[in-house]
Amino acid sequence: MIHKNAVTDFCVKEYMPEIDPTAFVHPFAAVIGHTYIGKRVMVSPFASVRGDEGHPIFIGNESNIQDGVVIHGLETELNGRPVERNIIEVNGKKYSVYVGNRVSIAHQVQIHGPAFVGDDTFVGMKVLVFKAKVSSGCVLEPGCILMGVTVDAGRYVPAGTVLKEQQDADNLPVITDDYPFKNLNKGVVNVNTNLADGYNKVNDLRYLNIEFK
Repeated sequence: MIHKNAVTDFCVKEYMPEIDPTAFVHPFAAVIGHTYIGKRVMVSPFASVRGDEGHPIFIGNESNIQDGVVIHGLETELNGRPVERNIIEVNGKKYSVYVGNRVSIAHQVQIHGPAFVGDDTFVGMKVLVFKAKVSSGCVLEPGCILMGVTVDAGRYVPAGTVLKEQQDADNLPVITDDYPFKNLNKGVVNVNTNLADGYNKVNDLRYLNIEFK
């Protein structure tokens, strides 16, 4: 389901999602309102990317939004004026949620803006990221909660960790060559970009069969 947002006092314009034609949004997923979906992105069944309160939401190239993921944000404007505390800035542009390139957001994750997830990061199953920044090349193992902290590049968050203090985030372990999940994200990105390509090809073939058989 892909459609415009409702017009409200916290989103005073209608926006239609901007989705690259090489991305694949499953029919049982929802992409709504002021959202950008990049190249070869896979949006899986029952995922919700909803740019109708906090907006815009940005999903970078070759990232994947897996089954049951929710991406949403606190209001970024009120009566046409920005709500700065709920806005993040990336390369001079303002967002509610920014997800970089080649990011894997695994099953049942919640990314709730204001939030930032950097390039080449793996976000494990049932993680919550809220009012937080996760830098590039990180691994968030399953079941973590991150609130109000910044995670430096190249760190991992052990499964089930609750991070609410910056000092604890600063002391996270560094990903080393012997870390067992060091290369996990590369494989997950490969799987999901190929799924996006494959499902788009299947849909093209079905269209041709319907129209010209």
